[in-house]
Amino acid sequence: MDPANLLRQHGAQVTAQRLAVLRAVSSRPHRTADQIQESVRAEIGAVSRQAVYDALGVLTEKGLIRRIQPARSPARYENRVDDNHHHLVCRRCGVTADADCAVGSAPCLEAADSRGFVVDEAEVIYWGICPACQEATAPGPTEDTPSPA
Repeated sequence: MDPANLLRQHGAQVTAQRLAVLRAVSSRPHRTADQIQESVRAEIGAVSRQAVYDALGVLTEKGLIRRIQPARSPARYENRVDDNHHHLVCRRCGVTADADCAVGSAPCLEAADSRGFVVDEAEVIYWGICPACQEATAPGPTEDTPSPA
């Protein structure tokens, strides 16, 4: 759908900053506000950090993008908002990837005791080492280890 129409459908005013932020988040999900600001500046020129944060806030509030914040990491933004998926985060480089629901449909996980809460979302982050970091730290062949022929 056209980003301008998407903004209008969600009751948000159409501005150049909001359109650029929406395109930046859509083109490369899981980026930080600073990374999004770089993309927006490349697209429309000078834009203040506050304008980018304001746009991210409105787009999040309107449900057009989702804000996630893994522990010890800046907030990241994505446009996959139509489901209750989870995330994989690399402990070394911080790369973040989507992970579909662990089991069943939203909210994916049922609390053993919901204590009276009506659960409508579960936020799970799987931590580990991404394939690129694994490869970068894999030991090379040694004298004791024959090289593949």
